[in-house]
Amino acid sequence: METFRKLKKFYWPFKVYFIWSIMFLVVVTAITVVYPIVLQITIDEAVLGGRYELIPLLTIGFVGIMIIKGAATYIYQYTGDLFGIHSVYQLRNSLYAKLQYLSFKYYDNAKTGDLMSRLTADVEAFRFFLSFGFSELIRFCLLILISFSVMFYYSITLTIVTLITLPFLAVVVFKFDKEVHPAFRGIRKSFGSLNTKVQENISGINTVKSLSREDFEIKKFNDSNRDYKDKYLFTSEIWAKYFPLMELLGNLSVVLLLGYGGYLVMVEEILPGELVAFYSLLWYIMWPIMNLGFVINQYSQSKASGERLLEILEAEEEIVEKDGAVHVSAFEGNVEFDNVTLRYGVDDKAAIYNLSFTAKPGKIIGLIGSTGSGKTSITQLLTRFYEPNEGEIRIDGQEISNYSIQSLRGNIGIVLQESFLFSSSIKANISYGRPEAEMDDIIDAAKRAQAHDFISALPDGYDTILGERGMGLSGGQKQRIAIARAICVNPSILILDDATSAVDMETEFEIQKALNEVMKGKTTFIIAHRISSLQYADEILVLEDGRIAERGNHKQLVQNAGLYQRIYELQYKDRDKLQRSYTS
Repeated sequence: METFRKLKKFYWPFKVYFIWSIMFLVVVTAITVVYPIVLQITIDEAVLGGRYELIPLLTIGFVGIMIIKGAATYIYQYTGDLFGIHSVYQLRNSLYAKLQYLSFKYYDNAKTGDLMSRLTADVEAFRFFLSFGFSELIRFCLLILISFSVMFYYSITLTIVTLITLPFLAVVVFKFDKEVHPAFRGIRKSFGSLNTKVQENISGINTVKSLSREDFEIKKFNDSNRDYKDKYLFTSEIWAKYFPLMELLGNLSVVLLLGYGGYLVMVEEILPGELVAFYSLLWYIMWPIMNLGFVINQYSQSKASGERLLEILEAEEEIVEKDGAVHVSAFEGNVEFDNVTLRYGVDDKAAIYNLSFTAKPGKIIGLIGSTGSGKTSITQLLTRFYEPNEGEIRIDGQEISNYSIQSLRGNIGIVLQESFLFSSSIKANISYGRPEAEMDDIIDAAKRAQAHDFISALPDGYDTILGERGMGLSGGQKQRIAIARAICVNPSILILDDATSAVDMETEFEIQKALNEVMKGKTTFIIAHRISSLQYADEILVLEDGRIAERGNHKQLVQNAGLYQRIYELQYKDRDKLQRSYTS
């Protein structure tokens, strides 16, 4: 029950629904146990006793009891549902909120499909047990307790003989629970993996089709689906092994009841009606114990699901805001890296090592280097997506952890290499970081990003609803909307992570002209592979293996033999030679 104890804060505030549900459950259970008593009175008193005048009274009483039970059942089930639904509403909100605040390091290892499975199937499994599992367990206990009491009232010896198999049945149920819980956890894990495969395939469908890998993806899905099937079959084998044994022990009790109970009727120690009532009461005990497997099934599923949900809720939030963190409306833009080292994992090689540089307010800093040299890591540290292992990062003289996360990131505009657009209107996408922006500001941002013309040409203009991830737009159009989104925030610090990689040279030139206006007065970091994007930077940092290999402006670096000069020659001189060879 440790899992339920840890999740108590989500369901305990709604305990009033649970209490009402249990109160009416007691009424339903008590009325259920009245059935065999009414049957016993009908047989022994009305029929065998010859008091036929009792039959109409018993019939009317029985109908009245049915009406009361129906009303009580309605209230018990409805309040039970309210208990479960309200509880998981809070739980689902907390899970989603937690995912918003977990660091990039968590998502480096997490799989989207698995997370979606946890927030849907696992939450639903937990809700089902809250709504029905708890109450079913209590109902079983009440049925057994009340039935025992009535049975002992009729005959102590018959009760003992009949229930002699009960300890064996309890042992079987216990062993069943011990085996079925790990099996259900395996099912949940396999289901999460299956979801991941589907999500990855749908997200990468263009790549799959362009490389004709449909058959390969089908095989991959079949393998995951087969694993899911095998996990379920393994669980079914456990059920198939234990349930016949439980049913055998239950039916053995019936044989003992009929044999010994029939003898007691013949020697007139009990009445025939009492034996009939005894038979019904026996099943009120055996049925819950035999069906305890179903409740254990629900419990095991909900426990396995709860454990998976707790893995999210208890995940460490590495990026936390200090008490008394400073909130600022804007930065001057003075950025300092002081001997900063970053490792993404404990045993990983440093992504950047002992890095130091200063970016003065309003200056443009270019970052260039081979893949994995640490360019993007610098900007991810600046925005506190990751924390440095060593060293300090300061903005305007303050260590960045002293600022509130909202004000830090709210004053940094980012345009990533891969543009992500939401399934919403173009207007909502541009104003995403500044929801209160006026339409004039949105249009101005789009004009600066060279996006206004193609947006205006769309049938619904800025109200055009985009497909998933901006489907329906070209890569360059999506990139320009992403740039407009960063411009609309009006940040103090601007980060352009290969922001013009998806546009043609002519559009890049137009965007660069617009960005030159936007970058005025803003500290700007430009990550680029094209030297044309960096030649007007105030300082260029050439990175290699997480260190600064060279630094200077474009003119200085081109004149000095080194990595930057080699990149320049590859992009310009070799290109000119190639063009001449084509024309000759």
